[in-house]
Amino acid sequence: MATINANFNKLASGYLFPEIARRTAQWQKRNPGIPVMRLGIGNTTEPLPPAVRRAMKEKIDKLGDRTTYTGYGDEQGDTYLREAMVKYYQRWGIALEPTEFFISDGAKSDAANIQQIFGPDNIVAIQDPAYPVYVDSNVVGGRSGAYNSERGQYDGFVYLSTSEEGGFIPTPPEEKVDLIYLCNPNNPTGAVANHAQVKAFVDYAIANKAVIIYDSAYSEYITEEGFPRSIYEVEGAKRCAIEISSFSKFSGFTGVRLGWTIVPHELECEDGAAGVLNGLWNRRQCTFFNGASNVSQSGAYAALFGKGYEESRALVEYYLGNAKIIRDGLTSLGLTVYGGTNSPYIWAKTPNNMDSWAFFDLLLERCHVVVTPGGGFGPAGKHYVRFSSYGHREDVEQAMKSVKENAGI
Repeated sequence: MATINANFNKLASGYLFPEIARRTAQWQKRNPGIPVMRLGIGNTTEPLPPAVRRAMKEKIDKLGDRTTYTGYGDEQGDTYLREAMVKYYQRWGIALEPTEFFISDGAKSDAANIQQIFGPDNIVAIQDPAYPVYVDSNVVGGRSGAYNSERGQYDGFVYLSTSEEGGFIPTPPEEKVDLIYLCNPNNPTGAVANHAQVKAFVDYAIANKAVIIYDSAYSEYITEEGFPRSIYEVEGAKRCAIEISSFSKFSGFTGVRLGWTIVPHELECEDGAAGVLNGLWNRRQCTFFNGASNVSQSGAYAALFGKGYEESRALVEYYLGNAKIIRDGLTSLGLTVYGGTNSPYIWAKTPNNMDSWAFFDLLLERCHVVVTPGGGFGPAGKHYVRFSSYGHREDVEQAMKSVKENAGI
């Protein structure tokens, strides 16, 4: 008799972003013809860098000739790209090996799948608020108890609380945990942990034989000194951390799909000596994954150096310019805001302690602007909303004009 994975039934509600889309569609149905301005989901809007497009077109042309056609590549990623990733990390004085890189179809997939190489009894620590995939993948993996609606959290997880006073940067847990999910720069808060704050987690992980799952998908948005672009800038991190990252927000690959995960050979865990986790992830990829798109990998290679890197950096600066417009506009209304300087996201405190979904409804109804309710990222976000800088400049300017003129705050 076939049965379901009952852990899916533990999930508290529908996934955050489809719920936003559902509510927005209902509003549009009630208000036909009124355009909606979207500052919610972090979906890039500007064209791919020209050098990236050229590289991908050249690869497609090769696929059209039987003498240069290629089928499956290595499950770990094409060697030339992994060797290029080694050089990319050398920018920050980090020495890695090609066999420590695994190219994938995106950071989100890896953030969910990485938990498969760890035992079901591992105790998981997740900061609050958090990107939903960290939570939901471990719920489905059987590491949580039931959802506690009173707390807005799952039994069995250790939540790393963040606060406005602490700049939304978590501190290591007091109790022993096994897996720690960190996102830096953070989604959704836009907060960026400095070297000392990241080192505190590395020191904790080494002392407790824990493993950090470090999401650095927004690292290219860091423009100020003192903030690590990679966790491997911190001494000892190779012994305790897996880093996941992406070309999505750096080079506009949200639809093209390409990311990577680094599993150092030095990485250890409670019952696994150095090299074991690298081998397990390699086995997982070889068993369940046939390798990333060879066209996407060609574009990614072009994005890492020379003209492609310059053009990708220009994309980042464009979105940071949007973030400044949003941040300045919200500040002019007297709202308390965070992020938007080393991050594409702005975390805004709702006026008069309003519930985040209520403020979502207000902005949609009065301003026709869609944001992301902070409550969807965890109970610590229930009085905040996330603004995304991903949009055309003229649309961002129009959206902020509408908020300033119509929000009534």
